[in-house]
Amino acid sequence: MNILFPKKRCRVVVGMSGGVDSTVAALLLKKEGFDVIGITLKIWTDSCMSRSLEKCCGPEAINDARNLAAQIGIPHYTIDEADFFEKEVIHYFLDEYRQGRTPNPCVKCNEKVKFGRLWSKVRSWGAEYIATGHYAVVEHQDTTSPRLKKAKDKTRDQSYFLFSLSPIQLSRMLTPLGYLEKKEVRAIAKEAGLSVWNKEESRDICFVAGKNYKDFIEEKIDPKESNAGPILDETGRVIGVHQGIERYTVGQRKGLPGGQGRPLYVVDIDPLSKAVKVGSWQSLLKTHCYVAGAHWIEKEIQTTRKVTVKLRYNYPEVPAFITLLENGRFRVDFESPQFGISPGQAAVCYEGDTVLGGGWIERDPPKD
Repeated sequence: MNILFPKKRCRVVVGMSGGVDSTVAALLLKKEGFDVIGITLKIWTDSCMSRSLEKCCGPEAINDARNLAAQIGIPHYTIDEADFFEKEVIHYFLDEYRQGRTPNPCVKCNEKVKFGRLWSKVRSWGAEYIATGHYAVVEHQDTTSPRLKKAKDKTRDQSYFLFSLSPIQLSRMLTPLGYLEKKEVRAIAKEAGLSVWNKEESRDICFVAGKNYKDFIEEKIDPKESNAGPILDETGRVIGVHQGIERYTVGQRKGLPGGQGRPLYVVDIDPLSKAVKVGSWQSLLKTHCYVAGAHWIEKEIQTTRKVTVKLRYNYPEVPAFITLLENGRFRVDFESPQFGISPGQAAVCYEGDTVLGGGWIERDPPKD
């Protein structure tokens, strides 16, 4: 194992979810001589308690994290961030669907909650870093120019979710698992006698884990608020009706009218007319897209520049050229057409293993 830690052994707060990854991150830091404190965020409000909470964010997760912290010999605290999480993450999640976009709440949670609000609290404890179980590498050159890179385990790499963090936020972040493969993490936990070593992991969004997104959205949206409207084909002909644009994302095939003689896909969603536009698979192929809210980790981004771009977390990177535009926007031109580019998702740019930065995909045509 080649794990690089800051030379200075100081106080580190580790976000613990009750799973194997964050537990091993805490264990490794403690073994390296850091003064480790475990914390778990309570992110559900009282209104959520009527629903069946999953292990990843409910009371069971807090109990698991507390017990695991005791087992590895570190203090553990719970911090109630339910109201802030509701405001910054869940409201964003719902608003994006209302606008016909596909949200990425994990990026917002990292930026606003874990390395935003949380850091402002734990630094008063004398902590110099926040550590997580993310599979990513943060290289600490100095506080103004840290580098974010892919993890050793490319099948688990989570650098995509961290692209929007500022240099200051990255400079206060430790990611011990970035240099390990998942099988090594489980082996460390097993050797340490941690029962969590073979715990099944969830890859769902935490606050809708095990639940249907549509059900969650319908629970949260006022029943009086109607986003129903027409389903239109490529010629503008009405071929059906829908009960809410928040039920659809670009590239979706399920839930569309049949009997059209060919498979249909959602190709666009218009929040003004509340129309869901459908078409063929070929109509989803795009040669380029526009991106807003650009955030660059690497300085001196040249235009035009050849990069690889990840358009969703579970999509492979694709070769492209980026051209910087005004007002924090840039254009991405793909070397070959890409399928199902969804407005609202993050477009993250890489050069080799290094994250250059990224932004949020706009609806086509872009706003001027």
